[in-house]
Amino acid sequence: MNAANCTRVKEFIILGFSDVKEIQLALFIIFLVMYILTFTQHAVMIVVIHLDYHLHTPMYFYLTNLSVLEISYVTVTVPNMLSNLYALCDNLLSSKKTISFNACFSQLYIFFVLGSTECFLLTSMAYDRYLAICNPLHYNGIMNRKVCIKLAGGCWLAGLFSPLIPTSFVFSLPFCRSNVINHFFCDSVPLLDLACQNINSIEIINFVLGSVVLLTSFLLTMISYIKIILTILKITTADDRKKSFSTCASHLIIVTIFYGTTIFTYIRPRTNTFNFNKIISLIYSVITHMINPVIYSLRNNDIKQALKKSY
Repeated sequence: MNAANCTRVKEFIILGFSDVKEIQLALFIIFLVMYILTFTQHAVMIVVIHLDYHLHTPMYFYLTNLSVLEISYVTVTVPNMLSNLYALCDNLLSSKKTISFNACFSQLYIFFVLGSTECFLLTSMAYDRYLAICNPLHYNGIMNRKVCIKLAGGCWLAGLFSPLIPTSFVFSLPFCRSNVINHFFCDSVPLLDLACQNINSIEIINFVLGSVVLLTSFLLTMISYIKIILTILKITTADDRKKSFSTCASHLIIVTIFYGTTIFTYIRPRTNTFNFNKIISLIYSVITHMINPVIYSLRNNDIKQALKKSY
């Protein structure tokens, strides 16, 4: 189709999970509970860390940033998905859930901003754990409050700018083939499928830029943990080894889940099995953010003690 002779799309229809109408109500309840749990857990973490001065350390400063980021992450996608499901539950199929072109652009951009920021933040957290375990004598001098604020600010700033080019490329395309997005939010892959011009060069550029952010932050995180593990293995007593590893075990689990699902979603050959893509997207964009506070609180004695004090 000639892009010059087609009518440009002004809004999109989010298909969501409308292909499984029989379980719309169950899906609505499940996703609503998941959103409330995610929001509440992270909000409690932020409040507990803020109120307990024993937790005013670099590690918990980063955890607070992570909680703010993950509340934002689910809020970008889940409320719109719930609205779509509610309409389907009430048989409001005539009032299709549309999203304007600009709103779709904003959702995609903010989603990628938060994803990029999480990559950089997890890397900073790994560096913090590396200093705490591998260079404990100089830790307090190096990782002071000023440095923590600069590192966290750098993560948010880098996250703000890194998706600009890929997102701009996606929305510079003419969308005239269809306006139905087979997903539960405006993601890049289903949007590219709606473009009515050749997208090979844009796919390559976006793949390279996405890979740079994901793989660079992942490699730096893994280098930190390799050095941490090697240092822990040199510790003579089993109790000291266990104590040292416990301070970074939760973060390592979060890193594994986040990078595992994100790399699998965005750095792999494309597939047209969109229902499978929806499930994977649901895991990394909603489910992982719900279980992250559980992982931290279950494996962290400081958080447990702070929670007990608050009751």
